[in-house]
Amino acid sequence: MPTIEPSSERSTRARVARLILEHGPVAAAALGERLGLTPAAVRRHLDALLADGMIEPRTVRPRGQRGRGRPAKLFAITDAGRSAFEHAYDDLAGSALRFLAERMGQQAVSDFARSQVSSLLRRLEPVMRTVPADQRVQVLAQALSAEGYAASATKAKSGGDQLCQHHCPVAHAAAEFPQLCEAETEAFAQLLGTPVQRLATIAHGDGVCTTHVSPQSLGDSAHRGKSLNEESKETGR
Repeated sequence: MPTIEPSSERSTRARVARLILEHGPVAAAALGERLGLTPAAVRRHLDALLADGMIEPRTVRPRGQRGRGRPAKLFAITDAGRSAFEHAYDDLAGSALRFLAERMGQQAVSDFARSQVSSLLRRLEPVMRTVPADQRVQVLAQALSAEGYAASATKAKSGGDQLCQHHCPVAHAAAEFPQLCEAETEAFAQLLGTPVQRLATIAHGDGVCTTHVSPQSLGDSAHRGKSLNEESKETGR
């Protein structure tokens, strides 16, 4: 007689998968600490996720150790794992965009991409005007997470911030139609009021969509420069 897995077991396994999605590649020990699980429990869930093709192991040698030390074993989400997190409409989006491109051309795809992010702009622009500049990236990350992008924000060592999206519901469509990523990047710059640069995308095979957000002072300088140029045009200088 087949054994029915308790719902609590399935729920915990889903939490393990979600953590790997949002923070991966990640070590088993880190998962246990975050979830309060024993090493044996973590191992059990990892084995099940590996068997289902939801995650994959990765070996990383510690920095600064050439030929010494045991390589660290980390776990990362697979394409199949990402698909389990609400990717059902990705294929439909791709089909719709192909139809649009064939009937109306690539410019129509670009216009559509901008229209898709316009709702995010409408919702967040009033909020961003009331949020201190150093908190805007965090607010944007929270808004993206609410829409299923599993986003996080951290300070970049080189200055500024790093915005990471660990999940992309339209990754396959974006791989075929980069206008989706381009429109999103433009929207980020507009919302944050400072230059941004897309460093990596899930659509191009990277594990995470990573955007570097320039220090706010650069955005303020650019804004001041733009204002001065506009003022000069108005005064005829």
